[in-house]
Amino acid sequence: MQKILNYINGELVEPISKKYLENINPATGQIYSQCPDSDERDIELAVKSAESAIDSWSNMSASDRSKIMLTLAGLMERDLDKLAIAESIDQGKPLWLAKNGEIPRAISNIHFFATGIEHFSSESHSMGKHAINYTLRAPIGIVGCISPWNLPLYLFTWKIAPAIAAGNCVIAKPSEITPMTAFLFAELCIEAGLPKGVLNIVNGLGPKVGSAIVSHEKITAISFTGGTKTGEEIARVAGPKFKKLSLELGGKNPNIVFADCNFEKAVSESVRASFTNQGEICLCGSRIFIERSIYEKFKTEFVKQTAKLKVGNPLAEDTKVGAIASQQHFDKILSYIELAKQEGGKLLFGGNTVKLEGENATGFFILPTVFENLPFDCKTNQEEIFGPLVTLIPFDTEDDVLTMANSTQFGLSCTIWTENLARAHNIAAKVKSGIVWVNCWLLRDLRTPFGGMKSSGVGREGGLEAFRFFTETKNVCVKL
Repeated sequence: MQKILNYINGELVEPISKKYLENINPATGQIYSQCPDSDERDIELAVKSAESAIDSWSNMSASDRSKIMLTLAGLMERDLDKLAIAESIDQGKPLWLAKNGEIPRAISNIHFFATGIEHFSSESHSMGKHAINYTLRAPIGIVGCISPWNLPLYLFTWKIAPAIAAGNCVIAKPSEITPMTAFLFAELCIEAGLPKGVLNIVNGLGPKVGSAIVSHEKITAISFTGGTKTGEEIARVAGPKFKKLSLELGGKNPNIVFADCNFEKAVSESVRASFTNQGEICLCGSRIFIERSIYEKFKTEFVKQTAKLKVGNPLAEDTKVGAIASQQHFDKILSYIELAKQEGGKLLFGGNTVKLEGENATGFFILPTVFENLPFDCKTNQEEIFGPLVTLIPFDTEDDVLTMANSTQFGLSCTIWTENLARAHNIAAKVKSGIVWVNCWLLRDLRTPFGGMKSSGVGREGGLEAFRFFTETKNVCVKL
């Protein structure tokens, strides 16, 4: 059985405790590898490693850092198939999704920030004949990056790429549920010649490893993606220490369908936005609001297309919905299905587990599930479920749908379907979401700011926003 190792000071090493966690293949429910059960001692080693590297790495020219990262991106491209298979097995997502979506996007993260750092400029402000001001941006130093289990390598690289490109050293923690591709990535970092100590990957549990990263005095910034409850705890610990924080947290995203939409596209993309990656994407549209005049027509076609989604072995080419990432999350989703029934929801499709044959007989599979007749303010429609469960809700006016869409504590993303340009701009301006898609979903440009409002997070990632977060800004005023 393969042992995953930590990556500290440029080497793959065992945890100091010599203890390991079970790593489960969600499609079989069986242990298939072991993940380090690290603790604060491993974090201390990682910090010392980063301290020894920070001066040379931060003083290296942006172009030289860029060259190393581009080499790394090339190695990831070479091993794309290997990384995709590992991601599919480790997380439960369909192989085609990992191969055509998430691994290429992880490669793009490294490439984008590697090239972007060479174009990251600062400003000057002339005061005429009196003085000139100019801005300096320097690396923060040692930063902590904590990534989730749903898009393991994509969100892992989304954080570390801008951090190291800007000249920082990183202590990174991948999720203990999906550690495999971060381990393979560490091997590629060694092959690419990334200097020792620039990136340190420490595996383990959040209360042990994550907490040690957040509380360490020499780690001056934290970038975290995950649940809102965990984000609250990070803010509570890091806030009094005045660490910079970037928190990308939960979502309960509205998908608003007006009667004048492109009907076929709105339905097919809404199905995709509901059940891609088993609904385990923070941007999934889990509350679908449909203008009443087309509600019955939309419902009929949405359920028809949902019923065609094959739930199966993630490695099979025709699988559309794979396995839920863990037993714990599997049980959570099932509990919300029961809650929706208790709250009076009418089940239109799904609502039960799927029993496959062979080695997948003990896997964590749930049918895509669709409910209607639930109040917009019930728990099912207010709490993040993060699985293949969506609700359909009719609406009559723009004011009504805005009230319902904005009713949750979350404000991450929103999708709007309409051919009326004025309406699209009006709703986009009034909906409380950090990201709004009009007539599309998950169409991403890495240059744009990414993040949420309310309990969906603090700060923005992506493009220049990421470089600004991972650097300290200094203004210099020179009197002429």
